[in-house]
Amino acid sequence: MKVALGTFACNGIEACLDTDLPSGVEAAVSDLAQRIEAGTAPVGIPRLAQGATAGEQGHSVDLSVDERTWMLLEREAARQGATMSQLVTHSVLVYLAELDRLTPPGAAGTA
Repeated sequence: MKVALGTFACNGIEACLDTDLPSGVEAAVSDLAQRIEAGTAPVGIPRLAQGATAGEQGHSVDLSVDERTWMLLEREAARQGATMSQLVTHSVLVYLAELDRLTPPGAAGTA
């Protein structure tokens, strides 16, 4: 699955996870899929952000996800009235925010 990821999300992965983009995005997407399946999905994509990523795509990322995850994400994007790229970008930002929340102040990997 190929998705366009916003610049801010790309920079966040590189800065916070110190990993390549596909690995960071796959971790975020996996986390989102697990949360959706558990019924604890994070806050939805803000309406303001739904049009934001269309004009500021940072990178195109090729993701390796299984068919079940793909269907789950596709259904969630449709439910939120968003594109797959918008949903994936949002999942990255939520994932990074959650990691930041769980990282003690002054720990490695925080700005």
